[in-house]
Amino acid sequence: MSVRTIRGAVLASVVFSGALVRAAEPTRELRAFFRQHMKISDDQIATIARGTAIAKVLSSNIPAEIFVFGAVFVNAAPEKYLRLAFNMGELRKLPNYLGIGRISNPPMLSDLKGFTLEPQDVAGLKDCRPGKCAVQLPAEGMRELQKAVDWSGPNVASQVNDRMQKSVLDYLRRYQKDGNSVLGIYRDQEHPFDTRAQLQSWLGRSQALPVYFPELSHYLLEYPSATPTEVESLFYWEKVKFGLKPTLRLNHAIAYRSAGPRGAAHVIAVKQLYSSHYFQFALDFTACVTGSGRTNDTGFYLISLKGSTQQGLTGFRGSIMRRVVVRKTRSAQEKALIAIKKSLERQ
Repeated sequence: MSVRTIRGAVLASVVFSGALVRAAEPTRELRAFFRQHMKISDDQIATIARGTAIAKVLSSNIPAEIFVFGAVFVNAAPEKYLRLAFNMGELRKLPNYLGIGRISNPPMLSDLKGFTLEPQDVAGLKDCRPGKCAVQLPAEGMRELQKAVDWSGPNVASQVNDRMQKSVLDYLRRYQKDGNSVLGIYRDQEHPFDTRAQLQSWLGRSQALPVYFPELSHYLLEYPSATPTEVESLFYWEKVKFGLKPTLRLNHAIAYRSAGPRGAAHVIAVKQLYSSHYFQFALDFTACVTGSGRTNDTGFYLISLKGSTQQGLTGFRGSIMRRVVVRKTRSAQEKALIAIKKSLERQ
């Protein structure tokens, strides 16, 4: 199976819900999708239907790219998940979260309280240079930060974090004005990484997303000029426990509701705008697929796909690290699905 085919299939996992809802027997079609595209067994499908979460790492011909698929049946209304996805207080309770904060409209500096680097990252920034840096930053960002901080003065950490927060605020404001054109090129490693080009490549090679939800695909590529009425978006930062050190991320979250010719659909997309470590690029999708064939059933299948490009996963040492990262990513996905299910059903 080619990488193109894989990506088309995995992105379909979050956009096929509309096609299923209008079918006479959607459960049977969903079963066929799991078998043919996700390559999971009948036993695993039955496990998902019983309410047990399953997460699976999907194949990729590029070591730096990791795709993880997950699913679980939730005995609740899909609208509850949409509310949860935009509830920072509830998200903070999920596994691996160390901090999270919603960005106001318009954004304010106070929104980024808590968006702080770890002490070892602060210390490493003094000697940062393109191609070798403890934190993912564009080259101009490294230079500006190093000039702005009095490295021999008191409260270096406060100086660095204040500067980081102001830079992130300015970056977000520019993104809200000019869209993907401001997405940075990380130069902390030997080979620069262009996040904007990666987004265009992923969506451009996906066959499923434009077919099922052209408005969502267009919005992801053309924000802010594309503003469909079916889309609600917000911005938030998070500090997550991943890898060897906590990671700061800035995200654009999008809720998409469609009642088009393919049926009703509920999709959440999370587009990473910045990450301090590991994730050079990340794009997550979650779809709520309504179940059928059950009396008075309000449940749905929560189906997710997390795609990311991560540094340091090539070569001999990288291959060892990749196995660790893949295992942790799959485990984290499964735990998150379980936590979401419990939260929604408890409500």
